[in-house]
Amino acid sequence: MSQTPSTIFSGFETIRYEGQESQNPLAYRWYQPDRIVLGKPLRDHLRFAITYWHSFGWSGADPFGAATIDRPWMRSGDPMSGARMKADAAFDLFRVLDAPFFTFHDRDITPEGVDLNSSLRNLHIMADYLEAKMESSSTGLLWGTANVFAHRRFMAGAASNPDPEVFAFSAATVKHCMDVTKQLNGQNYVLWGGREGYETLLNTDLKRELDQLGRFINLVVEYKHKIGFRGEILMEPKPKEPTKHQYDFDTAAVYAFLQRYGLEKHVKLNIEANHATLAGHSFEHEIAMAATFGLLGSLDMNRGDLLLGWDTDQFPNDLQDVTLAMYEVLRGGGLGKGGLNFDAKVRRQSIDADDLIHAHVGGIDLCARAFLNAARLFEEKTLSSIVEKRYAGWDSPYAQAMLRGELKLEEIASQAEEKNLNPEPRSGKQEFIENLVARSLF
Repeated sequence: MSQTPSTIFSGFETIRYEGQESQNPLAYRWYQPDRIVLGKPLRDHLRFAITYWHSFGWSGADPFGAATIDRPWMRSGDPMSGARMKADAAFDLFRVLDAPFFTFHDRDITPEGVDLNSSLRNLHIMADYLEAKMESSSTGLLWGTANVFAHRRFMAGAASNPDPEVFAFSAATVKHCMDVTKQLNGQNYVLWGGREGYETLLNTDLKRELDQLGRFINLVVEYKHKIGFRGEILMEPKPKEPTKHQYDFDTAAVYAFLQRYGLEKHVKLNIEANHATLAGHSFEHEIAMAATFGLLGSLDMNRGDLLLGWDTDQFPNDLQDVTLAMYEVLRGGGLGKGGLNFDAKVRRQSIDADDLIHAHVGGIDLCARAFLNAARLFEEKTLSSIVEKRYAGWDSPYAQAMLRGELKLEEIASQAEEKNLNPEPRSGKQEFIENLVARSLF
């Protein structure tokens, strides 16, 4: 039976918390939004968001096969009518999931026009439509962003493109997306440099492209202050795919870039789990690095497949991995205006509307369960006390004097010789600590 936009999700009731003993597959067992954890409700810690692109734009097509997922709005003969149908379905799904936030690219919410100006008109028409939808919804906007990577004009990048007209086109696109994000009371604005990189150095002026990218992001920061946008500007690291090498490779690379162009106090990071593993890191490593540099902003929740070498964007399902990630979030002071955005898609064989609901229910519940585990570890201070004990020697006046620069190299060497130092190694207790974490999971 064919489905209409008004019925694809409207037959489902809003998902509620029913506790760990519930056998209802469409119920939350762990996510109890109003439960107070570490002084505030769980919903305020996690701030879940549903992605517009994967949830409503993903057709199931891949490099080896055609689309498998058929939604009513995908069949609309009029692109703007289809965009409104998609928005209606989106807010219906937000209701079903009781989702506090959503996220979008401009091309997710509105079709591209025949030229720049018509594309911008479409964007603002749909922004007004979304604003009206939000008036009768409890779902807000976590962040907006611009798709300056999909169209063939961006094949050599957006800000880093050899053609200055592409730079200007991208600047206009981002400017209007920022306007829309502010209009919809977005909490953040994200810059993802999907094509900001190179395929070969043989035709690339690396310094020129980095300078262009640095100037572009400075323009974005300047415009943020001009319009009074109070959200964070977030960059999203990714090492490769679609380009061979992307300039925002990982957290450390982005931090170096931000310092080089005077942006380290103005930009934070949106860190994705699958991007972290593509860079050869763990998710918790990237979170910890961002927190160390003062750049922790928001998270994209997904996972890759260990047997595949690309960005599969699957929903998270590893309790221990997500627990470790949430523990680093807590150590880093929380996400502030950020949240947990499900940048994840159902598999191309999961073609029914309820598949999308089950995917999000599982992801939300897993993240809530992981956060509760992490909160208990954080509150009990067992792990933190082990770390404090390991580095306790650095609290001595002598060690602090070395760190503060009060002692020169020759003075440190002289004192070491005078004491005839002979440090004995101490166990890092890794296995004990890993067992402690594994046994604490519920």
